[in-house]
Amino acid sequence: VFLLFLYTRKKMRLLLFLTVCQYAINSVHTYSVSNPNVVLLMADDLGIGDLGCYGNRTLRTPYIDRLAKEGVTLNQHIAASPLCTPSRAAFLTGRYPIRSGMAAFSRVGVFLFSASSGGLPSEEITFSKLLKQRGYETALIGKWHLGMNCESSNDFCHHPLSHGFDYFYGLTVTNLRDCKPGQGSVFLKGIQKYLVIPVQILGVTLVSLAVVHYVGLLKVPFQALGYCLLLTAISLAVLIFFFYHFRHLNCFLMRDHQIIQQPLSYENLTQRLTTEAVQFIGRNTDVPFLLVLSYLHVHTALYASNMFRGKSKHGLYGDAVEEMDWSVGQILNVLEKYNLRNKTLIYFSSDQGAHIEEISSSGEVHGGYNGIYKGGKSTNWEGGIRVPGLLRWPGVIPAGTYMDEPTSNMDIFPTIVKLAGAQLPYDRIIDGHDLMPLLQGKVTRSKHEFLFHYCNAYLNAVRWHPGNSESVWKAFFFTPNFNPEDSNGCYDSHVCFCHGGFITRHDPPLLFDLSRDPEEKVPLTPKTERRFYEILRVIQLAVANHTRSLQAVPDQLSWDNLLWKPWLQPCCSSLFQSCYCDFESEDSLLEVHSG
Repeated sequence: VFLLFLYTRKKMRLLLFLTVCQYAINSVHTYSVSNPNVVLLMADDLGIGDLGCYGNRTLRTPYIDRLAKEGVTLNQHIAASPLCTPSRAAFLTGRYPIRSGMAAFSRVGVFLFSASSGGLPSEEITFSKLLKQRGYETALIGKWHLGMNCESSNDFCHHPLSHGFDYFYGLTVTNLRDCKPGQGSVFLKGIQKYLVIPVQILGVTLVSLAVVHYVGLLKVPFQALGYCLLLTAISLAVLIFFFYHFRHLNCFLMRDHQIIQQPLSYENLTQRLTTEAVQFIGRNTDVPFLLVLSYLHVHTALYASNMFRGKSKHGLYGDAVEEMDWSVGQILNVLEKYNLRNKTLIYFSSDQGAHIEEISSSGEVHGGYNGIYKGGKSTNWEGGIRVPGLLRWPGVIPAGTYMDEPTSNMDIFPTIVKLAGAQLPYDRIIDGHDLMPLLQGKVTRSKHEFLFHYCNAYLNAVRWHPGNSESVWKAFFFTPNFNPEDSNGCYDSHVCFCHGGFITRHDPPLLFDLSRDPEEKVPLTPKTERRFYEILRVIQLAVANHTRSLQAVPDQLSWDNLLWKPWLQPCCSSLFQSCYCDFESEDSLLEVHSG
């Protein structure tokens, strides 16, 4: 009996010890998955085939590859749009851009000018707003591209600081060829095609009217003729002034609401962005923070610092990719330095696929590589929307994991909002889904049964992943007309467009099974797929349900909202001084002299 008593007592102690240990483990686990720091790294126009972790064997991306090795690699991670502005709007809000008015019905699907009045509406709820409400310090460093002003040059209605960010350092528009001398212009073809000929016709018409009036063949009111000539001259003068000064007017660097460098200098630009990000982390080691580091790489104009220029095997594009990888390494190092590695969720992606039509005036390829996937930026072929998706959170997300389930860049919104302990908005549809159950292996299937692929504001294709099947069906209602016809892009127009003579409509829709044909080479037919019409019927029902969920909202990318408005033009000096300032370089010189 005595021995039995001792045995029972030891067993009780052991049980109590195990219970305490389990409680401690659970407590640590609970602590680790609440209020993590969040670092979101967003590349621009990066191809999924440009990274070593997605199969590239010639570009060196060891730090980005390290994220894959220490975290989860998403093999079917989908951008909500194949263009910058709508994709980034969806990323920040967790909603299809059509819901916020950030999808264009016009040909131009992105903001091109700093003095446009369109932008991400103030009614939209971004993850930065919700995390800020939860006590997070929030910063956006790099590219914004979601608007700036509404009615005056300093109302900042669309500015990052109006959308939940405490700190901003970067560009409100985007990096363009026109921003860098000697890199050509993205507007040249359009001006030649749509402006030069109409101006010539108008000029010839006015001169002809003046001649026939002078010789007496036709009486034309001289005052009306004068007004027409004056209006034409003023319009041409404004256009010439704008495009001659485009770099000064649209390519500038801001800190919060202040322009600090106009025009933008590319000298050590990635190093400057990285330093800002590192310093932000250093200032917030004791509080939870959200850092969005939105790279200018590898959108054209391409650039790289002396430390990387000429070092890769793929010209200036490769140099830019490798410089961006270095920057990612600096972020990983500073998290290690402050012992924040296990407290930080890191996400790396691109806003859309590589811009394959980008070729320099000298013939050098300035666009990226989309691997086996067809098409690229501006198209909803897989090359335009299947992007890198890497997430790392040591101790919470299993390392070295690969997932083939469909996921979306809209999923980041609900994922980090829930991790921060905030409530998802209940007054609107959120199209993204929390990724944590999938990342932690608690579920094996994505919640995205359907994904809707828009070309601007036009529903282009639908992806269907049935719950009882491994197939991923994709139906195209129209496809872009590549030019030249046997190419993989729209080289004549630089990007593909979404309507009119630029597309071919399909009835019945083109159907692919991406699980068997990820390259989208061979459309299925009723002969090759016995469930052909049944699959299309289910997709059409999903489209009808989705369409009913849409509400009419103001079009932020209408021509009125896109066009340059002089009264909205931000300028750090004055238009007569060509909007020039360089406080950034002056601050650097002061630091050197004080040091």
